[in-house]
Amino acid sequence: MIQEALLLAAEGEAPNPLLPAIYDIVWSIIPFALVLLLFWRVVLPRLQKTLDERSDAIEGGIAEAESAQNEAKEALEKYTKLLADARSEAADIRENARTEGAQILAEIKENAQGEANRIAATAKAQIEAERQQAVLSLRKEVGALALDLASAVVQERLTEDAQAASVVDKLLSDLEKEPAAKAKAAPKAKAPAKKAPAKKAKK
Repeated sequence: MIQEALLLAAEGEAPNPLLPAIYDIVWSIIPFALVLLLFWRVVLPRLQKTLDERSDAIEGGIAEAESAQNEAKEALEKYTKLLADARSEAADIRENARTEGAQILAEIKENAQGEANRIAATAKAQIEAERQQAVLSLRKEVGALALDLASAVVQERLTEDAQAASVVDKLLSDLEKEPAAKAKAAPKAKAPAKKAPAKKAKK
C-alpha cells in the first residue's frame, strides 16, 4: 500500500477527494437538466396558474368588496336623500294642513256669522210683519169699535148729555170686560154685543 501511494505520488499530483470526477458531473447535469425542464414545463405553469387564480380570486373579492361598498354608499346616500325628502314633505303637509285648517275655521266662522245674520234678519222681518199685522188688526178693531160706537150713538139719538155719557160708559165697560181672544174676532161678531147695551139704554 505504501508503495502504491508512493508510486502515485511519483506519477503526479493526487486527486482532490472533494471534487467529483468529470463523468459524475456529466451524469449529474443530465438528470438535473431533465428535472429542471420538467419543473419549468409542468410544475411552474401549474404553480403560476394556481397563483394567478388565487390572485384573480383575491382581486375579484376586492372588486366585489369595493362594489358592495360603493353600492352601500349609494344606498346610504339614497336613503339619506329619501329621508330628507320625506321630512320636507311631512313639513309641507303639516303646513298645508295648518293653512287649510285655518281657512276652514275662517269659512265656518264666516258661514256661522252669515247664518246668524240671516236668522236675525228673518226674525226681524217676521217681527216686523207680525207688528204690521197687529197694527192692522188693531186699526180694524179700533175702526170697528168706532163704527159700533157711532152707530150706537146714532141709533140711540141721544138728546141729553147724561144719557150719552151712560151709553159711552156702558160701551167702555163692555170693551174692558171682553177677553183678548174676542178682541181678534171679526167685527160682525162684535157688533151685536155692543148694540145690546145701546138698546138697554134706549129702554
